[in-house]
Amino acid sequence: MSRRRDDYERSRWLRFRKWVDKGADLLADGIEIQVPDQDAVLPMEAYIEQEFRQTREKQETAEDKGSLSQERGIRVFRRFYQVMSVLLCFSIIFVLLWTIAYLPVFGNAGNPDNNEVSSRYITEGLRETGAVNMVTGMILDYRAFDTFGESCVLFIASCCVFALLRIDAANRDKDTRKRLEEANDRLFEPKNDIILQKCACVLVPLIIIFGIYIVLNGHLSPGGGFSGGAVLGSGLILYLNAFGFRKTECFFTEKVYRRTTLGALTFYCLAKSYSFFTGANHMDSGIPLGTPGTILSSGLILPLNICVGLVVACTMYAFYTLFRKGGM
Repeated sequence: MSRRRDDYERSRWLRFRKWVDKGADLLADGIEIQVPDQDAVLPMEAYIEQEFRQTREKQETAEDKGSLSQERGIRVFRRFYQVMSVLLCFSIIFVLLWTIAYLPVFGNAGNPDNNEVSSRYITEGLRETGAVNMVTGMILDYRAFDTFGESCVLFIASCCVFALLRIDAANRDKDTRKRLEEANDRLFEPKNDIILQKCACVLVPLIIIFGIYIVLNGHLSPGGGFSGGAVLGSGLILYLNAFGFRKTECFFTEKVYRRTTLGALTFYCLAKSYSFFTGANHMDSGIPLGTPGTILSSGLILPLNICVGLVVACTMYAFYTLFRKGGM
């Protein structure tokens, strides 16, 4: 329905509007005022529902487009990863084969293992290092920094395992905390195994004493820090399996592991840095070699063996605890 005001052109309001709009008036040009149909007006609830439906359809369309692009990106990345993996493997194989082609012939008299270096280790090793075991003298004196690098590799490997497998107590959910707190944290081994505990009471002290003997006697006989540390680590693991985490944590915790490993590596680095510095500058280090064949001989080799043994034992125990429950 529409209606027109007949006297609109003669009204004062029209003259005022013309004066304001400078003669422009839309209603004077014959535009009709239409009253909206009441049936065409949507209720508020229907209007809100219609807007919500339209918005949801737009979001679903956008999500479909995003998921398609994401799947396409994942397929491209997988294909790129496979191609690059194959190329990297072939590159490593080529470099290794190319290196092997330039190795000296086995048994040749001019090979590096037949020159004066090895003969010096054999003839002068006892006098220069004080170690009866020439292998220990070589790896902890002549090539001490090489052994230090191997110990650092063990420490870095344990740090990587910590970063990947350690379960932070603040981020544990309720079920995980409940599982880890029940039954003395003993989840995967038999609980209160009397046979294992009685055997451990006898074997663990013997294993620890034997490991200490191997570490301390490494410069006099076959052994040293690596083998002795492995024996010590196995003793700790046996004690853990027999008595659980709660008793083991009374003397070996994560804090003890960090301090022991860091202290051993720091002492090793400082001691051999001082030794190499004085040797390179033809200075007397002031560290006596002692009498060959006695326990307190060979200069720094004995304390370095102890440092290596501590690092190896702590690393073995850390690996086991992290793989078993994600922490110490």
